[in-house]
Amino acid sequence: MKGYERNDAELKRLLRTASGQIEGVVKMIDEKKYCIDISNQIMAAQAILAKVNKEILNAHLSTCVVNSVKEGDASAKLKEMSKILDKIVR
Repeated sequence: MKGYERNDAELKRLLRTASGQIEGVVKMIDEKKYCIDISNQIMAAQAILAKVNKEILNAHLSTCVVNSVKEGDASAKLKEMSKILDKIVR
């Protein structure tokens, strides 16, 4: 990637952590754990996923979008980013 080095090893580590948390949530539900404790674990997994998503989108902006602007064909990439932002802020 030009202009942005994504730390894929770190992103995969974070995703494995989130996966473990989700597996833990399933176990907590099976074990009838306290609802607030389950909710806290869900929010922790969501926070990790949001962090990974932010890094992925930053990489996209720094590479794909920048390259499309340089090539004079940014409208498709900008529409794509607009759609993803709509999903994030709903």
